[in-house]
Amino acid sequence: MHTLIDTHAHLYSSKFDYDRPEMVRRAIAAGVERMYLPNIDSESIGAMLALEAEFPEHCFAMMGLHPSHVKPDSYERELAVVEDWLGRRQWAGVGETGIDLYWDKTTLPIQQIAFARQIEWAKELGRPVIIHSRESNEECLALVKAGQDGRLRGIFHCFSGTVEQAKRMIELGFMLGIGGTLTYAKSELPAVLREIPLDHVVLETDAPYLPPVPHRGKRNESAYVRLVAEMLSEVKVLPLAEIARVTTANALRMFA
Repeated sequence: MHTLIDTHAHLYSSKFDYDRPEMVRRAIAAGVERMYLPNIDSESIGAMLALEAEFPEHCFAMMGLHPSHVKPDSYERELAVVEDWLGRRQWAGVGETGIDLYWDKTTLPIQQIAFARQIEWAKELGRPVIIHSRESNEECLALVKAGQDGRLRGIFHCFSGTVEQAKRMIELGFMLGIGGTLTYAKSELPAVLREIPLDHVVLETDAPYLPPVPHRGKRNESAYVRLVAEMLSEVKVLPLAEIARVTTANALRMFA
């Protein structure tokens, strides 16, 4: 059994309320030793911490404010909650943060403010920052470049971009988070990943979202990260054992 790591999974989501412990145990049985939990906003913290407490050797919480939850009337208050929690204990990472221009372009200015602030917190704490960059690779790259002083590292979660963008992310000290979209028939990721060294790739599910083939249209879960690894094995023409070894080492290094 090859050891794998799911670097991004919302396992505290209400979509798992009826079978959460069983779902986590399925992942462990499938060789997924660690599952990293990105926060959404102040309302997701309780469920996330409860899951981490139930599986302390397998589930690792992160703290941040998701860009889709950056709203004009509440984002300063939400960021204050994040800052308070960041000061209470050590977290695996800062996030999920970043910029999302798919759902709402009008909040871009405050999304940039929230992202830049979380970048600074990640540097101060020496933790990786987990970046959501939906339809916003260039905007996120600009802020990462501006904030990079040698202390910043992290993951471009659910990477979807060009080879050139991937190389710029890597040059800035970041890894690419690869999930279920790799398995989709129309995905452009295989062509991009053939040009990118495996040393810069980590695996993820984004569960309960973006399930890999053959589970499209259903709920995603951490056990399915193995399907992503299998597809990456085909794309890179490498044994699954090598995919597992390198991506697991990459994740451990990132979250060290």
